[in-house]
Amino acid sequence: MKFDNREDIIQLTPLWKGERFPNGRPKVPDDILERMRKITLEEAWAPLWMNGYKYQFEGNFKIVHPDRIMVGRAVTAVMVPLRPDLHETLLKYGHEQEGRRGFFNQWVIDQLVEDDVVVVDMFDKVFQGTYIGGNLGTAIATRTKRGGAVIWGGIRDLQQVADIEGINVYYRGIDPTPIMDVTMVGMNVPARIGGAICMPGDVVIGTPGGVIFVPPHLAEEAVVRAEKSQVRDIFGFIRLREKVYTTAQIDSEWPLEMWEDFMRWFESDPAAAEYRHLKWDDELEQARARRDEGPSSNVRL
Repeated sequence: MKFDNREDIIQLTPLWKGERFPNGRPKVPDDILERMRKITLEEAWAPLWMNGYKYQFEGNFKIVHPDRIMVGRAVTAVMVPLRPDLHETLLKYGHEQEGRRGFFNQWVIDQLVEDDVVVVDMFDKVFQGTYIGGNLGTAIATRTKRGGAVIWGGIRDLQQVADIEGINVYYRGIDPTPIMDVTMVGMNVPARIGGAICMPGDVVIGTPGGVIFVPPHLAEEAVVRAEKSQVRDIFGFIRLREKVYTTAQIDSEWPLEMWEDFMRWFESDPAAAEYRHLKWDDELEQARARRDEGPSSNVRL
């Protein structure tokens, strides 16, 4: 086997058609990541669920900074309990064949680049399962700038980690013991994090409610859907305050007349300025089709 193998990563992520890192990991564009920082957990979740991705969220974490949003591209690692023959074989292979230094967790941290988030299946081990502490936390911050870590296991040096600028860490527990009796069996492979699955290159969104892993090929769809929902809500709140429409009208499928009102507002109101990259051709075409077909009472989803 090989750690962080390009051919394996490409084989596992065939739906991604965009740019990749040299190791084959999908590279969701920076502007999508930046836009992701402004959407809510539920807004990111909805398009995943609608596309059949039902196991992308896990909420049972402790969080170093519950008031901060974390967004980045996943670098995954899978750990298992110690089995001496497997442990020695893989450690020796990494050192001698791939030129890696230190212990398994250091190998993964050494791979991180800007806007990465390390995602680790530590099989919920906390005692002697502390994947990072102050030193590796500092290394994560230095390499990722504003990324962090999601660890289905433990951390140590919480007071030091909490003082590190620019990153957040989601973890299961704290223990003063160092990491021991564990072996890494995969880097940038599918990783189970509680009830969720994370793949290399997924967009990791860490919120006060938990973490969601957005498949790279759905990242743009998720952010566009979220932004459209946000700007429609802004318009709806304004028109409700003006008593132009009722809540029932706002929450139902909009007729063509409402869409035309929205488009006039969207193209001129300063409140819509940051959303003007969005296109509404499909929505307008559907509204025209509904008008031609007759009245509808469908509720907006």
